[in-house]
Amino acid sequence: MRNLGERAKAASQVLATTSTDDKNETLLTTADCLVAATKEILDANLTDIARAQASDTAETVIDRLRLDDARVEAMAEGLRKLVQLPDPVGTITESWTRPNGLEIQKIQVPLGVVAIIYENRPNVTSDAFGLCLKSGNAALLRGSSAAIDSNIAIADALREGIAKVGLPEDILVLVTDTSHQAAIEFMQLREQIDCLIPRGGPSLINSILENATVPYVIDGDGNCHVYVDSAADLGLATSVVVNAKMQRPSVCNAAESLVVHSDVAERFLPQIAQALDGVELVGDDRAQAVVSSIAPATKDDWSAEYLDLKMSVRVVENLDDAIEHVNTHSTGHSEAIITDNQAAAQEFINRVDAAAVLVNTSTRFVDGEEFGFGAEIGISTQKLHARGPMGVEQLTTTKYIVNGQGQTRG
Repeated sequence: MRNLGERAKAASQVLATTSTDDKNETLLTTADCLVAATKEILDANLTDIARAQASDTAETVIDRLRLDDARVEAMAEGLRKLVQLPDPVGTITESWTRPNGLEIQKIQVPLGVVAIIYENRPNVTSDAFGLCLKSGNAALLRGSSAAIDSNIAIADALREGIAKVGLPEDILVLVTDTSHQAAIEFMQLREQIDCLIPRGGPSLINSILENATVPYVIDGDGNCHVYVDSAADLGLATSVVVNAKMQRPSVCNAAESLVVHSDVAERFLPQIAQALDGVELVGDDRAQAVVSSIAPATKDDWSAEYLDLKMSVRVVENLDDAIEHVNTHSTGHSEAIITDNQAAAQEFINRVDAAAVLVNTSTRFVDGEEFGFGAEIGISTQKLHARGPMGVEQLTTTKYIVNGQGQTRG
């Protein structure tokens, strides 16, 4: 494991001074190599899928694992889109002159080696590599055993493209040992890893918290709420809730919890229950009194990230109660309010503690590509050093440049 880290570290030092043109050429070349290797990638993915099905893996999990021609092309297109983004490396973000004549500049520089440990989604292999490359970082990747064949095929195609351009292939290093012990060793490569980003469920996050000795950014759970206010357009609310819950329920920005103002509960709950066809609804006494098909919610339901066609429903008396419920059970990911009352919207924005707060739109938009970042390496639910979707800029840090003319400090 240490050898893999050292290889990535050495490659990162080359990449840190690689020109924007060479990075962009590498992105385009690796995109072409991905498409050219589509058959090999999909064959490998079928092996992963068959293994998952044989172990009775849930269909929502298999959906995150599954690739097809369109998804491989989307991975390649994600790399191509990064070419259009500004290169943050070397950007002077601030400059000033001190009274003693010292000239100080604050510039953006790469982190170095960015390590990502992730579950199931093989597209992360490509997305993470592309974002790391554009921001001047080597990518040290450790995927799950469930997607190992897919990840190897994708990494092989990407490394082929890197070699064609002439950069060190080890700007992308994939760990193929998927054992638990290897994961622990990976989290403890203090001399090689500059930042670790986990992408996975509670067990992975807990393992990071317990075992990691490297700096990390938590890509946390998404117990995302949609609050339907008394001043909501109920037609719009129905459309937004259906999209937030059903468009792709297996991802972290899907809505898991519905909070409804009591003034509109009797009108809204029957229509949303009908619109959420196929979604299991569990709720409090007031929600059950309006819609008999809503089952009782347990204490754990209010904080659950289902990643499935299930949703909790809570009826509240006022905006204050809604905000209290959201802040109590939120994972700090994405929270939405549906309302035509601008004062209520602003109160929700000001008081809800989350990486993203949305007004009259779906939580599904909290995504690096939808934000215009090209892609994302994760969505940070912590507050240091990044929060929300992490794109190219969030994968850089700061260096200060101080120019003088012989000044000495008295």
